[in-house]
Parts: sequence; structure tokens; C-alpha cells
Amino acid sequence: MDRRQFMKSLTAAGLASVPATAARASHPHAADVDAVGVLVDTTLCIGCRKCEWACNQSNGLPQAGLSSFEDESVFRSERRPDAGHYTVVNRYGDESDPIWAKIQCMHCQDPACSSACIVTAFDKREDGVVAYDPWRCMGCRYCMVACPFQIPTYEWDNATKPQVRKCTFCLDLLDADKVPACVDICPMEALTFGKRDQLLALAHRRIARHPEKYIDHVYGEHEVGGTSWLYLSSVPFTEIGLPELDTDPIPCVTETIQHSVFKNFFPPLALYAFLGQIMWLTRDRGDEPESPEGDDADTEGRT
Repeated sequence: MDRRQFMKSLTAAGLASVPATAARASHPHAADVDAVGVLVDTTLCIGCRKCEWACNQSNGLPQAGLSSFEDESVFRSERRPDAGHYTVVNRYGDESDPIWAKIQCMHCQDPACSSACIVTAFDKREDGVVAYDPWRCMGCRYCMVACPFQIPTYEWDNATKPQVRKCTFCLDLLDADKVPACVDICPMEALTFGKRDQLLALAHRRIARHPEKYIDHVYGEHEVGGTSWLYLSSVPFTEIGLPELDTDPIPCVTETIQHSVFKNFFPPLALYAFLGQIMWLTRDRGDEPESPEGDDADTEGRT
């Protein structure tokens, strides 16, 4: 067996050593009875953006006067949360009949960001909040790739101590038995804070009472295993910036792969195979046949 065949055999052996049923992903997290959430009724939102201002005030983000948030030019293009704005309001539909929708971290029941984080910088609390610990974060940004809602952002302008940024659910306010800043300031009560199970019951009651007003679906009840932020809408949710997602939590897929790979010691085998390939590619070529010129010269000498 030459070296190339040997390396192929080693790689195949490594793959074969990973049984398909050797590991299982962690079970989806069932919503705790004390889990809180927010119901966003987009039919009530008027796009005042006061929630954006309150969020910035509560989280110490770039300050600006409340009147500056009355600028409707921001609605010309769809925006996403960034390091300086944990929540944004977008306008959808025709200007004559607009629909506004607030976007922020959904605080998933089984968060993909937490599953992807290899240093446990994200923690799913019993109250449903997905909290972030910047002291643990190493800046790999796997959470940004994993999030199905494309929410976590990065402090690209912070060259010394950049952090991942997202909605904090106003943890300091929650711990003080207060409601999130965005909920507290909403003049139309388009945001309702409470226990998640009670919010779901409220949402379904609204749908039952006004079937002509709402899509018969509560977004976030089942998507990716459920989220703490729930939505009601009069139009399909894909038309207000919310992606169409399966009900299976993202970690059910990612953790199965991770566990199968790492719990069965595939990394060392893969490393050995990789190093062997390097040795093969950088091997001493002195044992290879000489050039045609050398062969001809040697032949002439033997003639």
C-alpha cells in the first residue's frame, strides 16, 4: 500500500468510527411556567419609534432627542438592529396603508446562538431571557451565523474590546419587577408584556374575536421551537420581515452534528489525516523518476 492509499484508508477509518446513533442533541427546552415574553400586535403599531428611543435610553446606547426619532426618512429602506440600535421599526406595504413592525432579538426557547457559542457566553434564563456575558465572549461570532433571525451584531468600530450586541430584554428592569422600556413607552399598547403562556392565550383570543383582522397564526408560538417575542399580523409574516421557519429548534440539527463529531474523537483522527496529507504533499521527491533528459542520457550511456 502506497502512502496515498494509506491516507485514504485512515480517513475512511476515522469516518467509520463515528456511529450515527452515538450521540443525540439536547432536547428542546420546554417553556418554563415563569417564562415571560412580549406580544407585538402590528395592527396597533403607528411607527412612532418611541420604542427605539426608550431602548437606547435604557441600554446606554447613542443618545438622541426623542424628536429625532420622528424622522420618517428612515422608512425608505428596511433596517436591521446593529450595535447602536437593539431594536428598529420598519414600514411595510403601501404608504397609503402602511404596516409597521418592530424587530429585535426574539429570545428563543431553544436559542441557536447559545448552542453555537463554544464559551457559553449566552445563557437561557428560567424567565425566558437569552442573556449575554461579554466577559466570556471570545469574538468568534458563531452566534451571528447561527441565529435564524440574523439578530446578533458586532461592534466593528470598537477596536479594543468589541462585543456582540442584541436586545437585552432590559434585564435590569425585569430584575426590578418592571417592564421592558419599549413596552412601557408604547403609546398604542401595541406591545404587551407578561407570562408567555398568558400572552399566547391573549393572542388567540384576539384572533378568535377578529378573524377578519388577523392572520390565524401567532408567530413565535412554534417557530424554531418557540420564541419569547410573539407577533400578530393582518398580513403574512413574511411581508413584515419575519422569516418562514420550521418548528424544529435549530440546535436539534447543529448539536447532533457537533456531538457526533466531538464526542467520538473524530478531531484527532481528522487532524492525523490532515497532517498525513501535508506530509504526502511536501514529501521528499528524490525518489521520483528522473527527468526525460536524464533517462535519455542514461540510455545512451548503456548503449
